[in-house]
Amino acid sequence: MIAQRTIKGLTRAVGVGVHGGQRVELTLRPAPPDSGVVFRRVDLHTAVEIKAHALNVCDTRMATTLSADGAPGGPKVNTVEHLLSACSGLGLDNLIVDITAEEVPILDGSAAAFVFLLQNAGIELQKAPKRFMRIQRTIEVREGIGRDLKWARLEPFEGYKLGFEIDFDHPALSSTGQRVEFDMGSGQYKREIARARTFGFSKDVDMMRSRGLGLGGSMDNVIVIDEHRVLNSEGLRYDDEFVKHKILDAIGDLFLAGHPLLAAYSAFRSGHGLNNKLLRALLADSSAYSIVTFDSANKAPAGLAELAPAW
Repeated sequence: MIAQRTIKGLTRAVGVGVHGGQRVELTLRPAPPDSGVVFRRVDLHTAVEIKAHALNVCDTRMATTLSADGAPGGPKVNTVEHLLSACSGLGLDNLIVDITAEEVPILDGSAAAFVFLLQNAGIELQKAPKRFMRIQRTIEVREGIGRDLKWARLEPFEGYKLGFEIDFDHPALSSTGQRVEFDMGSGQYKREIARARTFGFSKDVDMMRSRGLGLGGSMDNVIVIDEHRVLNSEGLRYDDEFVKHKILDAIGDLFLAGHPLLAAYSAFRSGHGLNNKLLRALLADSSAYSIVTFDSANKAPAGLAELAPAW
């Protein structure tokens, strides 16, 4: 049987939110089978639980934000995509996330620190079958026309692979790879995707901060780009780090389907909003997917049954 996974023990992190700039403590705890990932706002007078699910997404303008019922007025958790990407990359199904503010800490701007935290806690197999969501027919969403076109698509595939293309007319980005394909069954998530950092343009900093955004951002956690080049002294971690970060984000956004996907995801200029729109279109059509389990690893797609090796 391919089993569900949680962590073996507690692990903690302290950091700041990239947008609010507020100090936040994160405690990751094991969770029972079929729990999914549940955030708990323990800073509130009465703790509020917020399940990581596509229908609970209430805002996607700068990051993926969740609320208990998807309504924008209630308690929220912002910037969940990097932690959820790490969960997906490690094959974790169940986790309790205690958080002392409304934004997950940005740490180094990638998913690598979350992978490290989760692996240090240990990964435990549970006595319950992992339930995969197998895509049975193509689902696609589009926005814009001409040069403003963007789209995202899920297609049937017996495994889980992702392809993403960005299209920036900027010397620092156009000189790097703008298209990446990645197969989650390769076991290379931590090496090839997890270390890709978020990025932003220096010209946007003043505008964002005037709106109360980007207050925790710095060159320690964001790749900063001016009109011509990358400003971070250490440069890029990958030649194609920009588009790999988009893959990292998409993996986190698609984790919100509620089950690990058996699908081929492809996208052009997509973002958090379109990824959520894609999942909502999928979940609204029960004929487009089925929930499956595997009683033997030999019957599962290659690579999806193994635990990710520790760093």
